Amino acid sequence: MSKNIIVTGGSGVAGKWVVADLLAHGHSVLNLDKVPLTALPEIPGASGTQTGRVGSAARTLITDLTDAGQVFNALASTTALRDLSPSLRSEPIDAVIHFAAIPRIMERPDNEVYRVNVMSTYNVLDAAAKFGIKKVILASSETAYGIVFADTYRDPVYLPLDEDYPADPMDSYAMSKLVNEVTAKAFHTRTASDIYCLRIGNVIEPHDYAKFPEFFKDPGWRRRIVWSYIDARDLATAARLAVDTDGLGFQVMNVAADDVSSDLPTAELLKRFYPNVPVKRALREFETLLANDKMKRLLSFAPQHRWREHVAL
Repeated sequence: MSKNIIVTGGSGVAGKWVVADLLAHGHSVLNLDKVPLTALPEIPGASGTQTGRVGSAARTLITDLTDAGQVFNALASTTALRDLSPSLRSEPIDAVIHFAAIPRIMERPDNEVYRVNVMSTYNVLDAAAKFGIKKVILASSETAYGIVFADTYRDPVYLPLDEDYPADPMDSYAMSKLVNEVTAKAFHTRTASDIYCLRIGNVIEPHDYAKFPEFFKDPGWRRRIVWSYIDARDLATAARLAVDTDGLGFQVMNVAADDVSSDLPTAELLKRFYPNVPVKRALREFETLLANDKMKRLLSFAPQHRWREHVAL
């Protein structure tokens, strides 16, 4: 069934894949971003009816999500593709996928990273609650665990990282993501809506696989992200399945590929770089250290894209 979906940050690296996937599966999408969505990637094998060029498939409403007035107005706006469309009436919104954010530290001052990420998320959740939108998908981050952007290399309490891990970040970006999860839980308590927070691993687009041979030359380069990754196409599928899966209430789920982004076995990576970290369970030869079991169980999702399909060893 076709749904009306608002995507924030749909012009970004991950967001454009989410928009393309939703359109390819027959949904109507309005993109909220500060810059236009100029090109959509192709989603091969999709069975939906809306594919093709961005001009005929998705519209961007330029929106500052830190401005509550703009957010409330945007969530009540028409989803029509053009100003001369047959109907310009506002249609009920079935779901919001909130991917807009400052994506990392060191791009802007720390207080700005925190302010933008926290206030934009609050505004989206507040508007969705007050408009009665019953499904919100939030982009959280693997950084929430506190390992990625710590001041120095930091050993995890245990591995693999799962959703029960005692997250304790120290940086502005990861703090903003963890605060957003707490905010999401509060809005779920208020509304009983489905709000799913996706702790996303390092997003890899198809062209990024060309970088992997360089990664392999220095196995420790990606230790801060415990060698996690998720193909942008798989992330888009996960977001769509989250929209289509109802009744889970408030959830936090890791989104990661099944394997590590290294040519070394997981056991070797642990031995070299995390020798003193307890390992909670037996791991497969190249198994991810950002546990994706919960995502698979709740969303019936299995990642389809692995770096070994793209990189010659």
